[in-house]
Amino acid sequence: MLLAMLLAASAPAAEQSPWLEIHSTHFTVITDAGDKKGKEVAVRFEQMRAVFATLLMKDRLNEPVPLTILALKNDKIYYQSAPLHQGQPIDVPGFFLPGEDQNSIVLNLFEEESWRAVAHDFAHLLLNYNYPPVQGWFDEGLVEYFSSIRLDDKKYEIGGDPELNSAYKEDLLQNQQEVRPPKSLTELLSGQVWLTLPDLLTMKHETSGYTEGTHHTLFYAQSWMMLHYLEHEKKLPETGNYFDLVENKHVPVEEAIQQAYGVTAPQFDKAVKDYFHSLTPLFAALDAARQPGTQFSAPQVYQFPELVGANDKVITAKSLPELDARALIASVKTRIPERREAGIQELQALAALPNPAAEKAAKAQEKDKEQNRNDPDTLVIAAAGNEIAHRAVAWDHLQRGEFDAAAEELGDAASLNQRDMWIRYYLCLLKYRMAQAKKTDIQGLPNMMQDLRAVLEWYPEFADAYDLMATARREGGGTAGALQAERAAMQLSPRNQQYVYHLAEIYISDKKWEAARALLERLKSSSNPQVAAAARERIGQLATEQKYNVASGNANSSKNLSKQSSPFDVLEEDAAKRAAAAEAKQATGTADTRPAKFFQGRLVGVDCSQSPAAVLTVTSGGVVLKLRTPDYKSLLLIGADSFSCAWNDRSVSVNYKPGGLSDGDLVSVEVR
Repeated sequence: MLLAMLLAASAPAAEQSPWLEIHSTHFTVITDAGDKKGKEVAVRFEQMRAVFATLLMKDRLNEPVPLTILALKNDKIYYQSAPLHQGQPIDVPGFFLPGEDQNSIVLNLFEEESWRAVAHDFAHLLLNYNYPPVQGWFDEGLVEYFSSIRLDDKKYEIGGDPELNSAYKEDLLQNQQEVRPPKSLTELLSGQVWLTLPDLLTMKHETSGYTEGTHHTLFYAQSWMMLHYLEHEKKLPETGNYFDLVENKHVPVEEAIQQAYGVTAPQFDKAVKDYFHSLTPLFAALDAARQPGTQFSAPQVYQFPELVGANDKVITAKSLPELDARALIASVKTRIPERREAGIQELQALAALPNPAAEKAAKAQEKDKEQNRNDPDTLVIAAAGNEIAHRAVAWDHLQRGEFDAAAEELGDAASLNQRDMWIRYYLCLLKYRMAQAKKTDIQGLPNMMQDLRAVLEWYPEFADAYDLMATARREGGGTAGALQAERAAMQLSPRNQQYVYHLAEIYISDKKWEAARALLERLKSSSNPQVAAAARERIGQLATEQKYNVASGNANSSKNLSKQSSPFDVLEEDAAKRAAAAEAKQATGTADTRPAKFFQGRLVGVDCSQSPAAVLTVTSGGVVLKLRTPDYKSLLLIGADSFSCAWNDRSVSVNYKPGGLSDGDLVSVEVR
């Protein structure tokens, strides 16, 4: 009996997914390490974020690209997913993976404080989103200073040497072996030679990417100490003045130092050196690192009360299906070049698995079909696979310009989960990139903007969604709305020069030639080679456009030579007609006050037997709608020149006013 009870108790536990999806105020953590460990990871990242905001003297920070943290308890799974170096997985317990759509951090929780391995990249991420583009010494100095951070539930410590490593390591037999680590920043600064201050402040250093070389150089060491000094002496406001002088007013470096800090360059240089020599904890740490010992941990210079306690934030956790977790891990692999093929194979396998929920819905539909044999439009639909896997494969196709394959995968994903905002965002991006590739106008602008509004309600700081909204509005003829959306994107991500280029295009569309030219001249020397090349080409076209007062910024520039109706014109005309009809109905007391709804699916049949009326049968995810139009000739169409009663098996998006649970009156149809 006892054995039977144990088996009965263990059976459900064996089926339960070990994965959790944990949400804190700013982060999503996916983990198989349990509730306590997963929440600790979320708290540590909230703490790091709060400390970084303090260093920048900001009340709030932008995060315009969603970030997901994968915290893995099994180091085998971690190393099977990690980037490779010389054919072997990297030997650090965490890595950061930037993406156009979303960023990822992957941690190996088998190692203690694995989050410290990504502190440098995490700081770059926050800096790029929350500080204007400035000279490289500031970026690398602040990031190195932050990288030394240590956290617990009561305090945080900072200011130690982030590049200091022990001169001894322990082998598998616990024997001490002497190694020769690279010179730490403290050792580099202990030498007699420093870069002159003007040389340091004018040194070119690319900071737009996340791939860097060694940090064990005099440039990094002096940059670190400069920010050490500026942070301790609370001179960040003066530093902002300095950047305004050198970047915007083009004042020489030494004169800018005098004006901003109130001292000469030699005096400033001496102050930084004196400050370095006063930091005795750095030298004590260096001495300790040279002694044999297995517990070496670089002591910090400063200690402060913790800004975010373990119980100060509301953190929620919910179970995550194991297949979803596997799909998320595989999707990370697809974004690492040397892991992509294996990741795609895993995703394709997950995308082909039977879906129990879909099978259950299919059986229910089969039963309904048996009860409604006279209804030929009752369909049985069994969507297969994992929605996240379909979505991840779609993104891979989208990145490679395989648009038809991407559309098919997104259709499968949508049939499994219509509420997933990533699908709606990817569909918008798909429309934009197809228009770019074919040099045509974007198809389905109204629905694209509706989807983007939904995405921005879901993630209000999504800068790329604002950028896409600006492009859609500009193409539709609404330059005022386009300017508003583009400026929102730029405010959220001030270093993204693609947004600045798009702002110039909006100015061109609005025939604000001088404003456009000023931006393009600035972008000619952009660190982004694509942006720089596009800016130079656009400047070459600008004189002709201004001479003839014709903006040719849209993909189909020949259409701009004659006055064309934009999709906004069509919508406004349609809205005017509907408003007139509504007023007429209101006069007779029959105003239609039903709210319009949106539905995306597959058009499986059109019944025109009562022409000009028509009934469209649209289905998705087991839902079948029959939608009527009293006159298909006056129906608002997007993506098609004219209505066809022969349409069948077409992907569509519809706006309609519901009648019952499965019928309604059409407002518009977008055909893809």
